[in-house]
Amino acid sequence: MKPAGRRLAIVKWHCVDTRFVGMGLRRKGGFIGRHERDTQAPLPVHISARHQDLPDLMMGLQAFERRALEGRLDPIVAAAMLAFGFVYIHPFEDGNGRLHRYLIHHILARAGFNPPGIVFPVSAVIQRRIEDYAKVLESISAPRLELVDWKPTKDGNVEVLNETAHLHRFFDMTKHAEFLAACVRETIEVDLPEEIEFLKSFDRFKAGVEEIIDMPGPVLDLLLKFLSQNGGQLSKRAREKEFKALTEQEIEAIELLYDLSWPKAA
Repeated sequence: MKPAGRRLAIVKWHCVDTRFVGMGLRRKGGFIGRHERDTQAPLPVHISARHQDLPDLMMGLQAFERRALEGRLDPIVAAAMLAFGFVYIHPFEDGNGRLHRYLIHHILARAGFNPPGIVFPVSAVIQRRIEDYAKVLESISAPRLELVDWKPTKDGNVEVLNETAHLHRFFDMTKHAEFLAACVRETIEVDLPEEIEFLKSFDRFKAGVEEIIDMPGPVLDLLLKFLSQNGGQLSKRAREKEFKALTEQEIEAIELLYDLSWPKAA
């Protein structure tokens, strides 16, 4: 697998900006949807749990995780129930989707589903199946919406008028577990083998480059990025700027090494 076909994951560390997003559990209503263009009235496709119920519902999720792990519930079932249960509650103003995906990885890892130290890349499969994922969410959100009595607020939010905590505690998650199981299977059969092949190729490339020239890790990563973006050839710009210290002979050797490390598909 050529690295050009891979997505580079970039982690960005920064201070949280609280000017527009409140910290901690929501202290007001929440919904997923859009606003009517002229009046800005909310048009929800999903209404989150009432903010008054969040502390108790979150404690329930924590209790479920503990019982699921201690009782050796199937890891995929446990991950689906915890993660999708969380995302329907939508306890925070922002970041719920990212935490939802984290919880899937968290439970699978805690339950020993994947080997220690290895990130199980199931999120990539979920992203590829995003339409199926949306249908799974709608299987609960759509019928539940009819059971929620709400009114719009002046700031374009929603206020839930009836008790809804029970809707978040008791519902059928069969489709959610089936969807996650299918994603896990695709991860094992497709993504993990591709990841392993990439790592093998990268190790071959790195070892080969180190035989040619001493190069720090970040510079090696940049070299690989440029090669993958230009079909295995170092561009004229890269030769004249970032890698002007390389000789023509070294560049030829590195380009040949790249092709040997990631052979072209037949």
